[in-house]
Amino acid sequence: MITRITGQLVGLSEEAATLRLGGLEYEVLIPEYTRRNLQNQLGREVSLHTIEYIEGNPMQGRLTPRLLGFLQPEEREFFELFCSVDGVGIRKALRAMVHPVPDLATAIENKDTKFLATLPGIGSATADRIVAKLHRKVSVFAVTSTKAAGTSSEIVRETLAVLVSLGHSEAEARRLVDRALATGRQFPDVQSLIETIYTTVHKPT
Repeated sequence: MITRITGQLVGLSEEAATLRLGGLEYEVLIPEYTRRNLQNQLGREVSLHTIEYIEGNPMQGRLTPRLLGFLQPEEREFFELFCSVDGVGIRKALRAMVHPVPDLATAIENKDTKFLATLPGIGSATADRIVAKLHRKVSVFAVTSTKAAGTSSEIVRETLAVLVSLGHSEAEARRLVDRALATGRQFPDVQSLIETIYTTVHKPT
């Protein structure tokens, strides 16, 4: 399974990036947000975190292997969760991801169906299904500083759960984690992140 691809960005269309690796060129389907971030990288080496899937109808014998690409592993993880909603297939999810993942996750967490319904191809009925299925599962993606701090999404997810169990609301827990990650420190485990939150960014009076 191909989980990451690195090569020279030689082409960029509305739906795909073309990467050259040696004598081969690979087409990688990308969301709009990723395309905007790559448009100034033509000719340069880029890396995309990828998902493989087979597109087509096996009954008609038309099956095409595809690669999907994302700038960060957290974006790939969010995409897979997004696609788990009934009525949100791979192509629709790619079109819908026109905003940064933290913005999308925050909208889902806040049950902002009005915002979600404005995403390409979504609409009000699908927005309702997205919120119903995902609003308790996306807190980790609403934290904006995970990558900068070099802290895994699993540690962030577990820390959020601990903070909620200690009586913090989900929104407050997310703010506390985000502020701790914004310090630039790296957290190898949940305990170190919790300690920083209570000794540095959250000091009850």
